[in-house]
Amino acid sequence: MEASSPTDLSVSDPQLQHFIEVETQKQRFQQLVHQMTELCWEKCMDKPGPKLDSRAETCFVNCVERFIDTSQFILNRLEQTQKSKSAFSESLTD
Repeated sequence: MEASSPTDLSVSDPQLQHFIEVETQKQRFQQLVHQMTELCWEKCMDKPGPKLDSRAETCFVNCVERFIDTSQFILNRLEQTQKSKSAFSESLTD
């Protein structure tokens, strides 16, 4: 008997497919948080100390907000692009 590949399992088992999708989303979120932390740390931290000064705190807040805004913009744009491609494909099959 041949072993199934992971993609074969995900297609035949909806629960497994859902689990994999959820775990993939978690991983992507963790990667985004890591990227945001690294980017904002490099941008805002001049010299680490026992306490954040007001400039660094403001910088972190602005950095995180811009990162979130940019990520949301990119996701929305990709979603729009995907929808327009789907609509175009459907119009060709009609």
